[in-house]
Order: sequence, then C-alpha cells, then structure tokens
Amino acid sequence: MRYLPALILDAVLVLIFAAVGRASHSEDPAGFLLTAWPFLVALLVGHALAALLPGRPRRPWSLAWGAVVWIVTVAGGMLLRVVSGDTAEAPFIIVATLTLGVFLVGWRALTALLRRRRIEASEADQPA
Repeated sequence: MRYLPALILDAVLVLIFAAVGRASHSEDPAGFLLTAWPFLVALLVGHALAALLPGRPRRPWSLAWGAVVWIVTVAGGMLLRVVSGDTAEAPFIIVATLTLGVFLVGWRALTALLRRRRIEASEADQPA
C-alpha cells in the first residue's frame, strides 16, 4: 500500500499534463482522457518495473523510482499512441518528455530536499 500515494499523485500529474496540453491547442479539454490513456497505461508499467528493480529499500518517492517511471511513461506512452493510430511528432515528444520529467521527477526531488532539510534541522537541534 505504500506505493499507492505515489501512483495516485503521478496519475493526477499525467492527467494535468494531458488537460493542459489539450487546452493549449484550443482542443476540447474534456477529451483529455484520449490524450492521457496511453501515458496512464505506461505509468502503471513504469511503477511495476520500478518495483521489480533490485535494491533495498524500494521507495516510490525516491528519485531513482521517479526516473524509471518517467522514462517508461514517456517511451511507453508514445509507443501506445503510435500503435493506436495517433501521432507522436517531435515537438510533442520533446514537450511531453520535459513536462513529464518535471512532474514525475520534480515532486520527488522536492520531497528529497525537504526531507534532507528536516533531517539537518533535527540534527542541529540535538545537543552535542
């Protein structure tokens, strides 16, 4: 169950990516699921692959986990788009890669930074 919060947050971020992308092209934002579904499927695969990687402890909020999820989500999402008859033009690939990288790795980097600061602050408060 410790994987579920990260998966849900990642899925919400993928949905935001799709909705904003459609809106930025003056497309009906209500159809964002048409854009999002390949990336959501790939996101699930990415989480499954990250969970299978060797190494302990496995933390879905870690940067390494996020990198695996990001790469699989972009590559798998693009592949599913093409296989299903949609397009994957170079500008879309670039924007999706950068945006999903910021989203899927970014919150993990922020979490790591906040955790590190909290640890440093608690160590500074302890008497020597």
